[in-house]
Formats: sequence, structure tokens, C-alpha cells
Amino acid sequence: MFPGETLNLHIFEPRYRQLIQECFAEQKPFGIPTVLQKGIADLGTLVEITEIVTVHEDGKMDIRTRGLKVFSILELIKSIPEKLYSGAIVNYPDNNMKHDLAFIRKVIASIRELHKFLNISKDFKKKEEELFSYDIAHHAGLSVEEEYEFLGLLEEAQRLEYLKRHLNKVIPIVAGMESLKDKIKLNGHFRELKGFNFDA
Repeated sequence: MFPGETLNLHIFEPRYRQLIQECFAEQKPFGIPTVLQKGIADLGTLVEITEIVTVHEDGKMDIRTRGLKVFSILELIKSIPEKLYSGAIVNYPDNNMKHDLAFIRKVIASIRELHKFLNISKDFKKKEEELFSYDIAHHAGLSVEEEYEFLGLLEEAQRLEYLKRHLNKVIPIVAGMESLKDKIKLNGHFRELKGFNFDA
């Protein structure tokens, strides 16, 4: 999850139900750490609950959340007295959000090009001049590991450059696949046999 991103969550584990109930009652945010194959990574995103949509009879909840800012874990606290959930000591690194409208428009154009090849239509739900790298990153086809690398970039210009390089690498591959699909579709169909001038 990235800062500014909205995410709907279904909360079913007792420890997280306790966490959400307390955070919502006290209007406090909570942290979502990044989980990679090796376990909990150092970086995560601080999140606020914007709405508890449904509380089911069994206590499970459907909630809406919004990412606030990136945190770095200094120390994990696996057991907190009288709490079912774990915690951590964290800090919040400085994050430069300086906007570069011309740069982000180029990246958005590349994302739209990628989506065109994939026959995908996405609505960013904001005007282009209001978008930041975090708003568009999940639409660029990054892997989980790449998303984590992206989360660790704390300059807007660096994040846009990362997306630009990723798209410059991915789009030719996808375009080549589309060309291959077209060739395969032609196989077995009648095609024009073009003449060849042997005297040329």
C-alpha cells in the first residue's frame, strides 16, 4: 500500500479486529508492514481508517482505509500487554513530494500505452495535474519486490524515473507479444501471396 492510496480490507482475525476497533474508537492510524518471501520487511505504510462499512454478526469487519506515509521499522514488538496484536517502534523518513507535472504526464502516457496493449481501461479518479507517483504505481505492472523498492524511494523524481524505466522495459515486451499473437492468429487463414520480381 502506498501513501494516498485507498484500500478496502476485510478484517477477520481476532487480533486485527481488536486493532481496528481500538484505532477507530481513538481515531488513531495503524501500520501495514510489507511482507516479502523472507518475512516482514523494514518499510511499510501508516494507514488511517476512513470508514467501517460493515460489522458482521461474527465480528468480522469490512473497512475502508487510506495510506498516509511511509514508515521504517526500528524494532518489532511481538507481544504487547493485554493486546492480541503485535507492534513496532518506527520512524517516518522525510519524503519529498515535489510535483513535476510534465514528468508525470509522460509516465501516465506510457501507462496508458501499456494498458492499450493489454486491453485494459483504468480510471485514476483524479485529474492528471493532481496525480502523484503513488497514485499511478499500482497501474504500471510492478512485481511485489519492485513495489517494495518503489516504496523505499523518498523523492518524487526518483519514483517517476523508476516507473519510466520499468515501462520502457515492459512495453516493448508486451508489444512484441501482441505482434506474436497477431502472427499466430494468421496461421491457417488465407493470406495474399505477394509477387516477387526476379528481374529486379
